[in-house]
Amino acid sequence: MALLDRHLGFLEALRAAGVRVSLAEGLDAVAAMGRLGWGDREVVREAYAATVAKRSGQRPTFDALFDLYFPRLVGEPTARVSGEEAPAGVRDNAVALQAFRESLADALAGGEERDLRDLAVEAVGRFGAMPGRGAGLSSWSAYTALQRVAPTDLVERLVAALVAEGRPEEEARRAAGRRVGTFTRLVEEEAHRRIAEEKGPEHVATVTVRPTIDRLDFGAARRADLEQMRREIYPLARRLATRLAKEQHARRRGPLDFRRTVRASVSTGGVPLTTHHRPRRPHRTELVVLCDVSGSVASFAQFTLLLVFALRDQFTRVRAFTFVDQVHEVTDHFRPGADVADVLADLAAASAHAARFGRTNYGRAFTLFAERYADALGPRSSLLVLGDARSNYSDLSVPVLRELAGSARHSWWLNPEHRRLWDTGDSAAGAYGAVVPMVECRNLTQLGEFVHDLV
Repeated sequence: MALLDRHLGFLEALRAAGVRVSLAEGLDAVAAMGRLGWGDREVVREAYAATVAKRSGQRPTFDALFDLYFPRLVGEPTARVSGEEAPAGVRDNAVALQAFRESLADALAGGEERDLRDLAVEAVGRFGAMPGRGAGLSSWSAYTALQRVAPTDLVERLVAALVAEGRPEEEARRAAGRRVGTFTRLVEEEAHRRIAEEKGPEHVATVTVRPTIDRLDFGAARRADLEQMRREIYPLARRLATRLAKEQHARRRGPLDFRRTVRASVSTGGVPLTTHHRPRRPHRTELVVLCDVSGSVASFAQFTLLLVFALRDQFTRVRAFTFVDQVHEVTDHFRPGADVADVLADLAAASAHAARFGRTNYGRAFTLFAERYADALGPRSSLLVLGDARSNYSDLSVPVLRELAGSARHSWWLNPEHRRLWDTGDSAAGAYGAVVPMVECRNLTQLGEFVHDLV
C-alpha cells in the first residue's frame, strides 16, 4: 500500500468510526508531515492527532486505527527462547512455554513497557498462530496466545515480588493488575497488526475497532465506557446550548409585517428598501419524561435524563418519572448545580420505588401514570417515553397510551435498540410506534441530535 493510499485509508477509517475529519484537516495533516517528516513513528502519531482528533474522547479510537495503518512492525520479527535469538517459528512445546513464562515474569516485575511489547510480539508469533483455518478466518488469535501463556496465573508471583520490594500488598495488587492488563492489551494489538497484514487494515478496523464514545451503543458499553459517557454529557449539553442559541438568534425575526413595510416605503418612493417584521413569540414547551429503568436500558435512561436536565433552561418546565412496573417521580433529584455522581446515585436508589414485581410492564406503568399523574400533561406539554418497548408479553394498554399522547401537544418515544430488533421476541415497538412516533436512539450522537430537534 502506497503512503498516499495509507493516508487516505486511515482518514476514511476514522470517519467510519465516528471521528469527523474534513478535507481541510486531512490536508493539514499532510502539510504537518511535510514539515516534520516520517522518520519517527511517535512524531507521526502526534502530528495526525493534533490535526484530526478534536476531542479527548476520540483518542482511544484514533490510537487503535493509527496502530493498524502505521504499525510498529512489518512482517515476522525474530523471537527469543530463554534469552537466545531463534527463528519465530520455533515449535510450541512445554519447554518453549516455560522459558517464555519465565521471561514474562521477569518483564512484569520490571514493569518496562518496551520489554512487555517485545514479549507480546513473541507470544502471538509463537503461541497465537492458527494455520490451516478455513477461508475468511484469521490465522492469528490473541485469545489463543493468552490462553497458552496465562499471564493472570503470574499475578500472585508478581505481587510477592512487589511486596518484597517494600510495597503494601493492596498497592502491589493494583500494580500487578495494571501490568498484566498492559501485556494483554499489547498481545491484542499485535494480533490485530498481523491480521491487518494478512487481510488488510480495513478488515480489522471494521471488525475490531470500537467506535468513538459518542457513537458507541449504550447496550455495548462497558463500565469504563459508561464513566466516560457520563463525563461527556455536560460538554454535549454545552455544545447543544451554544448551537441552539445561535439558531434561535438567527430565527429571532418573526413573519413579515406587510403594513409597516409599505408605510416605511413611502419615504423611498414606494420602494421597500427596509422590511419590518412582527416580533417572534418565544415558545418553550413543558416536557414530561417517562422512562424505563430496568436492565440494560437503565443507563440509556440516565444519560437521557441528565442531558434533558442539563438543558432544562430550554424548557418551561421538566418533570421526570421512572418505572419498571410502578411509576415514581424523580424530578426533585435534578437540583440546579447538583453533582453528576450524586444525581446518578439518587436515581439508582429511586429505581427501587419503580419496581414492585421486578418485571417490566409497560401497560401497568402507563395505567398507573394515567391514574396518578394525568395532570402532568396538557396542551402545552410534550411527552417523551424512553425504553425498549419490551413488556414481557403483558397487557400493553395501548388505549391508555393513546389517551396520554392525545393529552399532550407532542409525543415521542426513544428506543435504544437497533431498529432491526424491533418487534422481535416480546418487543411491542410496532404497536406502540403506531401511537407514539418511535425513534432509534442508540448512542450519544443520536441522543444529542434528537434533543436538538426536540428543543
